[in-house]
Amino acid sequence: SQGSGKSTLADYLALLWRKDYQLNVVVLSIDDFYFTLQQRQEMSATIHPLLLTRGVPGTHDIDLAVEVIRSLGEGTSTTLVPRFNKATDDRFPEDKWDSVPPETDIIILEGWCMGAQPQTEDELMTPINELEKAEDPDGHWRRYVNQKLAEAYPQLFDLVDCWVMLKAPSFNCVYQWRLEQENKLRDSLAATTDVTGYNEQKVMDSKAIGRFIQHYQRITEHLLKTLPERVDYLFELDMKRKIISSNTSDLCR
Repeated sequence: SQGSGKSTLADYLALLWRKDYQLNVVVLSIDDFYFTLQQRQEMSATIHPLLLTRGVPGTHDIDLAVEVIRSLGEGTSTTLVPRFNKATDDRFPEDKWDSVPPETDIIILEGWCMGAQPQTEDELMTPINELEKAEDPDGHWRRYVNQKLAEAYPQLFDLVDCWVMLKAPSFNCVYQWRLEQENKLRDSLAATTDVTGYNEQKVMDSKAIGRFIQHYQRITEHLLKTLPERVDYLFELDMKRKIISSNTSDLCR
C-alpha cells in the first residue's frame, strides 16, 4: 500500500548490501516510470480524464521500465535511470536522470501495484467509492486500467526474482500514511531553496489526498486479498507500520 514503508525498506536493504556485502545495488521505484505530464494530459483528453492522475496501471511507461531493468541486468554499459519529480507531477528531464555504471548485482524495484492481477468483469461492475461513482459511472476508466494490468504489466512482473510484501491492515490506514508522506514532501521542499520546477500547488492538502487515494482503493483492496499467498516474504503491519507477523514461502526456506 501507499505509505507502508516500501521506500524506507528498499533504502535500508541497499545500505545493508552495499556496506556489509560490498554489492552494487540500484533502487528503483515504479513511480520513476510514470508517463510524463504531457503524455498523461493527452491520455486524459483521448481516453479518460482520470488518467491525468498518476499511479494506476496504465500511467506507467512499462516498456521503459523493462528496458532499464534489462540494461542494468546485462551490466555491459552505463544505464540511464529516469526519476520522477512528484513536486511538479512530471518526470525529470533526461539530463537529470541517474547514470548507473555497469556491474549491478542487485536491483530493488518497489511500487504499490507490483504483482497486481486483473479483476474479473463481475468485480469491475459496481463502483467501489465516490470517485468511481461520480467520475467513472460507466466503468470505462477502471476497465482500461484493468486491461493494461492484464496486457502490459506481466512483462515487468516476470522479471522479478523475489517478492516482498508489506501488508497494511486495511485500506483505511492508507489515507493517514499518504498524508504523512505529503507533509514530509512539503517540509523537505520548503527547506530547499533551489528545487527546480517546484510548484506548491502540486503538493496536496488533506482534501486532495482524500480524493487522490480513491484512485488506488480498488487495486489496493484486491492486492490485500490476493497477493499475500504469492509472495516470498510477507510482513504484516499494524496501523503504525510496526511488523506484527512475518512469513516466508516454502521456496525460500
